Amino acid sequence: METKCLLPFHLFLLLLSLPLSKPDLSADHSALLTLRSAVLGRTLLWNTSLPTPCSWTGVSCEQNRVTVLRLPGFALTGEIPLGIFSNLTELRTLSLRLNALSGKLPQDLANCKSLRNLYLQGNLFSGEIPDFLFGLKDLVRLNLGENNFTGEISTGFGNFIRLRTLFLEDNSLSGSLPDLKLEKLEQFNVSNNLLNGSIPDRFKGFGISSFGGTSLCGKPLPGCDGVPRSIVVPSRPNGGGEGKRKKLSGGAIAGIVIGSIMGLLLILMILMFLCRKKSSSKSRSIDIASVKQQEMEIQVGKPIVEVENGGGYSVAAAAAAAMVGNGKGGDLNSGDGKKLVFFGKASRVFDLEDLLRASAEVLGKGTFGTAYKAVLEMGTVVAVKRLKDVTISEREFREKIETVGAMDHENLVPLRAYYYSGDEKLLVYDYMSMGSLSALLHGNRGAGRTPLNWEIRSGIALGAARGIEYLHSQGPNVSHGNIKSSNILLTQSYDARVSDFGLARLVGPPSTPNRVAGYRAPEVTDPGKVSQKADVYSFGVLLLELLTGKAPTHALLNEEGVDLPRWVQSIVREEWTSEVFDLELLRYQNVEEEMVQLLQLGIDCAAQYPDNRPSMSEVTRRIDELCRSSLREDSQPEPHNDASDDMSS
Repeated sequence: METKCLLPFHLFLLLLSLPLSKPDLSADHSALLTLRSAVLGRTLLWNTSLPTPCSWTGVSCEQNRVTVLRLPGFALTGEIPLGIFSNLTELRTLSLRLNALSGKLPQDLANCKSLRNLYLQGNLFSGEIPDFLFGLKDLVRLNLGENNFTGEISTGFGNFIRLRTLFLEDNSLSGSLPDLKLEKLEQFNVSNNLLNGSIPDRFKGFGISSFGGTSLCGKPLPGCDGVPRSIVVPSRPNGGGEGKRKKLSGGAIAGIVIGSIMGLLLILMILMFLCRKKSSSKSRSIDIASVKQQEMEIQVGKPIVEVENGGGYSVAAAAAAAMVGNGKGGDLNSGDGKKLVFFGKASRVFDLEDLLRASAEVLGKGTFGTAYKAVLEMGTVVAVKRLKDVTISEREFREKIETVGAMDHENLVPLRAYYYSGDEKLLVYDYMSMGSLSALLHGNRGAGRTPLNWEIRSGIALGAARGIEYLHSQGPNVSHGNIKSSNILLTQSYDARVSDFGLARLVGPPSTPNRVAGYRAPEVTDPGKVSQKADVYSFGVLLLELLTGKAPTHALLNEEGVDLPRWVQSIVREEWTSEVFDLELLRYQNVEEEMVQLLQLGIDCAAQYPDNRPSMSEVTRRIDELCRSSLREDSQPEPHNDASDDMSS
């Protein structure tokens, strides 16, 4: 009798244990299809004939559940309907950034209790930030920037005890900034909102850029003195009319006008005098003061673009200005009989006289000296590097520079000639019209820029690796010593050429601090003694720069106080690897595996201990395999047209 009574109870427990309403992969599959249908994603070319969605673009699974959904920049539009996230309950990472999604955040997002990374920036979401979001207490990264959110910043953000990133910039949030006790917060931005009041102590350690475009006050912004920061109130000793701007009298205005006219006439007279003087002078005359001023502008860190193409001065003028600045005097035509010394089969269509008469433009100031673009009278264009801090004897210099000149590889910038005198040392190279990798990556990120695709970037990586591998093959003690993106020059077809090789052993310690220390291996203490494994470290940083689009001196890295390798490793550890890549690379969905492998190679090269780094020959082999693999894939972005979308379903 007792057994019969227990049977219904056991049956009841069995029924409770059945997954009657628990979502599984089939529910995830259905939810993803509903999402695609609702947001009109023209580039979601998912192959629905596959048994599971785990191989679809942007979808990752673990233990038979969808855990990652990344759809950045997929032209998604419209509102996200309810019912999707109530099925995708095992999501850990959700990235819908850089689309055109609108409306309010769907309430069933609250069901994704395992969510750690939520990236919704760059959309059109509106309304107040909903309270249900604050129930996702495991969030580590939250980015709601560049939307249309309104209302105040809730104290509910304080629930995110694990939060490290909070971006709310470029919305219409109003009110004050609450004092949120987010102890682990590393990245924070509320700029370009309608916020006011004082900045709480918790956030005073972040930079000014985190609060720009608001009416907040207090460190790091100006103090809360009750005076609007955009208005300057003049002191009024008599007290009358306070708050009004003092008007100028008629006499003062007349004086300003007359003074301006006289000043303009004086400037015109000076210009006419200079033009007449220039036309009567010889072609070899130089304006030392103007050249010295341009070199000073570069030394104090003004952008190179401000001085390029501006002087039209000669190489002789550049050298003379440097000697005047050093208090040495003299010039390159001092009658010492010195000549340009050419290497190998280098063309000898010009001599020292031709070089000194060439018009010169400053290309940049580097670790070893200043580089110029020199246009000779016969039309030949070369690059001239004027070395600084050369302390070795002429004999030792000649021995070392001849070793450099003898190096011949298609991925090296060939050294054509050199000049040595007591006051001046010049190196003559082939001119690379496309400039450096640094300028290509970071020079122009605005409208009209042509994105650097995976094929170009991987090709540059392979070419640079081959050039450095060749250098290392010349002997166990032969290294580059100064690998960085500004020393990787490019041809018209984006082929990489390594420059400045061998110069680290020619010059003394830099007179100014190394502005690109982010490339230097931890064990390097003497810039003149850099091992091959230290070169590998620098090349690893270069690979990470290629993939992330961030230089080692990027402002974000400086704010966090970490170098580029550690920043990349922290992101990979947080399982949001795709977020590390440059936005320009995320369009190429078919080469994600190769991108991740190259990222891992960069991390391997930048290992802290030299013995854990691969050799350059191994690095070259791995990059070559990646490039060959990606050639077998279609590396172009998926087509944005309705026809292709219809075919996928």
